[in-house]
Amino acid sequence: MSCLPQAEQMLTLYSRTFASRLLIGTALYPSPAIMQQAIRASGAQIVTVSLRRESAGGRAGERFWDLIRELDVTVLPNTAGCRSVREAVTTAQMARELFGTSWIKLEVIADDETLQPDVVGLVEAATVLVKDGFEVLPYTTEDLGIAQRLVDAGCRVVMPWAAPIGSARGLTNRDALKLMRARLPDVALIVDAGLGAPSHAADAMELGYDAVLLNTAIAKAADPVQMANAFRLCVEGGRAAYKAGLMGPRDFASPSTPVIGTPFWHAVS
Repeated sequence: MSCLPQAEQMLTLYSRTFASRLLIGTALYPSPAIMQQAIRASGAQIVTVSLRRESAGGRAGERFWDLIRELDVTVLPNTAGCRSVREAVTTAQMARELFGTSWIKLEVIADDETLQPDVVGLVEAATVLVKDGFEVLPYTTEDLGIAQRLVDAGCRVVMPWAAPIGSARGLTNRDALKLMRARLPDVALIVDAGLGAPSHAADAMELGYDAVLLNTAIAKAADPVQMANAFRLCVEGGRAAYKAGLMGPRDFASPSTPVIGTPFWHAVS
């Protein structure tokens, strides 16, 4: 049972609404069956899919699509692995034809080891795709300037990383993410990549982010299904805490019990 009223649960992305604020990936699970169970346990209604991996899967790929269809979720294809603007745009166009959706999670990678986004190529690719009718969800860094350029290009959703993909380090630049939230109040912001623990997801949600997207932390857990449920609970809890109004940090102690009227006893000699 959710800890928020129904209206507060709803996530809006490009005029579509979802009850869950947790998006989940479909890679790296021990088996397709466990993947399906984990997605159900997460409550996620949007799942990301790599076009390259699944289109090359043959019969295994056909079984994968059967499992996804059974889940009745929204598929968000991505351009994972693309290292140029041309490659990303072409992959997005193929995904639109294959999946019948204008949604695309846009990735343009600059470095093979860190998987850091090529932010210059990302803005260029986003501009091309928006003009072509795509609804773009770009994977970027926590750089506010790049986020603003993506918004100016027509992106109504921006997905900054918490840390490099699969690093499980959590919010490594919390101040920058907090600033981005404050400066882009009308943009849907989703923390994507680098979350390793449910508490990391709660931390992002407590900053006021609209949702989180993750894959490795669930898929590589000893029990992916239990971990998916743990992330679901922390996303809901973090959102509820943000809406309730978090107490800010203080430099000095503040007693929780009032001292006015407290009696004092004096020893009698």
